[in-house]
Amino acid sequence: GAGAFEVAAHVHLEEYKKSVEGKARLGVEIFSKAMLVIPKTLIDNSGLDVQDKLLAVVAEQEKTKLPIGVNVATGDPTDPRTEGIWDNYCVKRQMLGVATVLAEQLLLVDEVIRAGAQMSKG
Repeated sequence: GAGAFEVAAHVHLEEYKKSVEGKARLGVEIFSKAMLVIPKTLIDNSGLDVQDKLLAVVAEQEKTKLPIGVNVATGDPTDPRTEGIWDNYCVKRQMLGVATVLAEQLLLVDEVIRAGAQMSKG
């Protein structure tokens, strides 16, 4: 909970990105950045400085390798396990599945629009 899964996934993907080459590397980077939407939203909805607090949470995750999330009261890094904040596994699994399918569909729509625009030019 508290965005810890998303922060850990971001850190892991940033490390994995170093081993990926070509255009696929950009995909990993974009997916990695997208994982931070939930922690950013938690911080923003708490009325705190998003960049400052997010950098602190990511740095703590990189340093400790423990699940580190956002304390919405202070914005400080926190271990959600000690706070009793848990994520639902089924929800997280579904979120990742839907997010990737949605991204694929948006790219497909973009291709169709481009193809239609080129056909109307020719």
